[in-house]
Amino acid sequence: MTGKKQQGDSLVRNASVLMIATIVSRIIGLLYRSPLGSILGSVGLGYYGYASNLYTILLLISSYSIPMAVSKIVSEKLARKEYRNAAKMFRGALLYAVVVGGITALICWFLGGFLLPRNQQNALPALRALAPTIFFSSILGVLRGYFQAHKTMTPTSVSQILEQIMNAVVSILAAWILVSAHSGSDEEHAIYGAMGGTIGTGAGVLTGLAFMLWVFHVNRKYFRRRAERDTTTGEESYRDIFREMLMMITPVIFTSFILNCSAYLDSYLYSTIQGFNGFKDTAISAAYGEYSNYYVTLIGIPLAIASASTSAMMPEVSGLHAVGSIDAANRKINETMRLAMIICIPSMVGLTVLARPIVGVLFPAASDMAGTLLLTGSAFVITDSFSIISGGVLQSIGHQTTALINSTVSLGVNLAGLAIILLAVPQSDIYAVMISNIIFSVVCCVMNIISMKKYLGLQHQIRKTYGEPFAASAVMGAAAWLIYHGLRAITRSPGFSLIIAVLAAVVIYLVVYVKVSGISEDGLRRLPGGSRLVSLLQKMHVFRA
Repeated sequence: MTGKKQQGDSLVRNASVLMIATIVSRIIGLLYRSPLGSILGSVGLGYYGYASNLYTILLLISSYSIPMAVSKIVSEKLARKEYRNAAKMFRGALLYAVVVGGITALICWFLGGFLLPRNQQNALPALRALAPTIFFSSILGVLRGYFQAHKTMTPTSVSQILEQIMNAVVSILAAWILVSAHSGSDEEHAIYGAMGGTIGTGAGVLTGLAFMLWVFHVNRKYFRRRAERDTTTGEESYRDIFREMLMMITPVIFTSFILNCSAYLDSYLYSTIQGFNGFKDTAISAAYGEYSNYYVTLIGIPLAIASASTSAMMPEVSGLHAVGSIDAANRKINETMRLAMIICIPSMVGLTVLARPIVGVLFPAASDMAGTLLLTGSAFVITDSFSIISGGVLQSIGHQTTALINSTVSLGVNLAGLAIILLAVPQSDIYAVMISNIIFSVVCCVMNIISMKKYLGLQHQIRKTYGEPFAASAVMGAAAWLIYHGLRAITRSPGFSLIIAVLAAVVIYLVVYVKVSGISEDGLRRLPGGSRLVSLLQKMHVFRA
């Protein structure tokens, strides 16, 4: 019985580990954006954003889909106790990563100028600094996916935190050194500052890779002994392994590409159309810098929680689906969605009601535009988080092509909407990018819901997954707004008022959510940091100690 309970809790446990690591990593990323923005300036942040977007696209081709694909395929083989085939898949994935990662890195270095918008060529040095990072990220992705397939998320989580710490330190230091070393114009400072920021990304990836290699070295004897004891028949050839891997990775690559390339394509289309509309290149870069480095960074924190939930869910659902346990797979899917929404929905409400104070306190160099973007666009957190999880579900059950089609249609609607808005209302400027992204995620959500209903007969738990967190978040949002503005009027300190308002909002949400949902102590303990939350609520007599 204990073993079954532990197995049943594995999804929440692994998702919680990844969520905590993701939150820590994102907070670190959030904190270093302010000093980095002060060093780079808005134009430099724009160059950094353009380089990072194109880097993300190239990373999608070379390595982004690898952890997901390796996790799915290896978890299915482990579920069938095919340990030798799992080991072969790992070695095949490493070879794939070296070849594809190396080719993509060369493309980044030699052809990056052709891929950047014509009026944003100053971002090229920052992009070229990211070329080696693409190669090392491919190998890192294989290692992370392999351990995720074993339903242990700790190595991935620790490597993510170490990666982000090194990224933050080196980004700020390298940007400051390069800017200080060049006493030229502000334009030159922006170029070299952006380059320094991307050097930090590479340092972070190398740190994460070194840690994962060490973890694999520690566990290599266990993996070898397990493969030697494998008594299953029908060992696959490397030709079969590569065919299976390509059949899985290729659709996942294209699906991930479609889901994530919208940022690159939006930036390219935005820059081109606004240039046609007569906007100055530096104004375009500055506006995009505000959008990509402040707005996107803030909404990326709860969205990363959805990604962490999906990473933990995929090996669980893939294994259950592989052995025909559809009802159990559906329970895991609903559990994942509920876990993500318990955090994402209050995050969205908090970002909305405290949008301007959050931007003003965290990013003093930001303009009013960043606060307005967050105020009007934080709903993207809910729609995009659902599209991330639902896309992962379709990939987990072998319907990668369906996920690809849904994403492609959504991207087409996104780009068409962006072009129409910018051409019809040029003054909408960067807000058009925000609106088109929300449209993309809504269309993708609707299509994925229809697909999951078709292939799994999935029944969504509307009340538990969305209704209860929304009800608690509404109370929390109103209280947070009143507390912040009340304290701000008394103390005249936005930083102090924001900290107290956020802390109070967390407690209020927890109390109201417990009352609305009727969740038990055991249920709450299964959430990230749940034991501490229960202890806090016991002291408040919400739960009896």
